[in-house]
Amino acid sequence: MLMLSLVRLKVLAEVVGRGSFSGAADALSYTQSAVSQAIARLEAETGATLVVRDRRGVRPTAAGAVLLEHADAIFAQVEAAEDELAALLGLRGGRLRVASFPSAGATLMPEAVATFRRRHPHIELSLAEGEPEEIAPRLRAGEFDLALLFVFPAATEATEGRLSITPLLRDPMQVALPAGHRLVGKQPLELADLSDEEWVQTSSASPCARHVVRSCLAAGFEPRVSFESDDYATVQGLVAAGVGVALIPRLAVNRLHPGVVVRSLHPSSPTREIVAATPTGPGVVPAARSMVRILVDVADARSLATSTEPAEAAA
Repeated sequence: MLMLSLVRLKVLAEVVGRGSFSGAADALSYTQSAVSQAIARLEAETGATLVVRDRRGVRPTAAGAVLLEHADAIFAQVEAAEDELAALLGLRGGRLRVASFPSAGATLMPEAVATFRRRHPHIELSLAEGEPEEIAPRLRAGEFDLALLFVFPAATEATEGRLSITPLLRDPMQVALPAGHRLVGKQPLELADLSDEEWVQTSSASPCARHVVRSCLAAGFEPRVSFESDDYATVQGLVAAGVGVALIPRLAVNRLHPGVVVRSLHPSSPTREIVAATPTGPGVVPAARSMVRILVDVADARSLATSTEPAEAAA
């Protein structure tokens, strides 16, 4: 039976990742000779040539690529096992690596982090930020233990495959208008009423922008986008300056620009669902399960609070 060495697998990953034996030696604090010997031993164990050298550096063979694909999953499982064993000691050790998209990071995560730190002060907690299409693959690869993601009804690719999903809340997208805009007082306000407007939105490749376009097309028009920004504070600033209107998720307007009015749409606003995601299988650390329970409570409290607020907010 073939028994592979985790140490030598790690050496292979470093050699291929850095494109050279010398780069791997520096990263691992090994001698170059030790790196070469580790690769030679691994090739002897597998009976296959795993790397080749050419003018561009070191690259994997077909056999090497297959082995590395499995190695990434092995490294993630070993790391998860280490975390879980530490966490099983009464959640008094280990670490929890969390990732979130920006608007949830500014609204849901602060209270969740504070609660988690009070309950589990001995667990090392880290928080990274990014968009769902960036975070989800890294979560699957084992770089994070838990991530906050959002999905739209027509686009669930971010949460598909090897992820366990816990719904947290529904986040409606509201129309942001300049404070003096002619449609501020219109009752009811429909998306089709904005067909002649200039639009400000996130970058065209982002999930939010694609959903805005889908929603507008369903309402019978294509939005004329004049400006793009992935920073919702900038989007609000541009709307306040009168250069366009925008659809902004409620979580992203927790700080409303004084020159902006937000309105809900009739009969309903486009909505995204906020979810907590963890890897599937036995490698989920108990600390991640504890954080999911905390996030559910935080989201429930926020949903209750927003359900009692007026549907629209003005400057």
